[in-house]
Amino acid sequence: MKNIKDIEQELMKERKVVVEHSLYKKLRTIEDIKVFMEHHVFAVWDFMSLLKSLQTRLTCTRVPWLPKPNTQAAYFINEIVVAEESDVDEAGKRVSHYEMYLNAMDDVGADTGSIRKFEELIRSGMPVREALKASDAPKAAQDFTSYTFDVIDTAKPHVTAAVFTFGREDLIPDMFQVLVNDLHKKFPEKLKTFKYYLDRHIEIDGDEHGELSLQMTANLCGNDPLKIEEAAEASKMCLQKRQMLWSGVEENLISSL
Repeated sequence: MKNIKDIEQELMKERKVVVEHSLYKKLRTIEDIKVFMEHHVFAVWDFMSLLKSLQTRLTCTRVPWLPKPNTQAAYFINEIVVAEESDVDEAGKRVSHYEMYLNAMDDVGADTGSIRKFEELIRSGMPVREALKASDAPKAAQDFTSYTFDVIDTAKPHVTAAVFTFGREDLIPDMFQVLVNDLHKKFPEKLKTFKYYLDRHIEIDGDEHGELSLQMTANLCGNDPLKIEEAAEASKMCLQKRQMLWSGVEENLISSL
């Protein structure tokens, strides 16, 4: 019978395509990093939406409170939410990782106009897909975030957890971290916050969140062959969408030459 470990094996090909994408070798300057961040920030935002959709379904977030049947899954997601939604920045201030990323964009001089307009439209009640178009988000970012909300809209926690676990933020490879470290030496003030953000992700995902999210997905799928298959297919599609997002960034780098 297929299990969660089998999903990891099944995704090796798609994961390899993302981790070895040609984009990374083309990110050589501060201007390149700006283009990358102006696309990637939408993935940082919708990562938080994946997270909160899981918390909403796996825990009780309303009053009057009532216990949820799967306390183990509730524990997993609550542990992850604490750091993602209220981590500590380099100055010791409590911020979400999304806000930390916006601060990093400001430091490097990236254009935050589109993502901030998108956030305003969401606050006003506009549906996500309409807000993406109205804010002039990069096309590749629109496609990526739209798929994320396709996953959320399934209302299947095991599918959402699998995409969260296998298809998301642990996919920034070592070569990207090395690049940012090198650029940070040349532009220490501009990339200070971005380097801190990446360091925190590597530390948290490698030390705690990776294992917690894996356990959460295993818990939600159980031994149900259908749930495991649905989890595998959604994760594979998420990795393909990530590859398309990276290709979209790369095309913008080429067009800006």
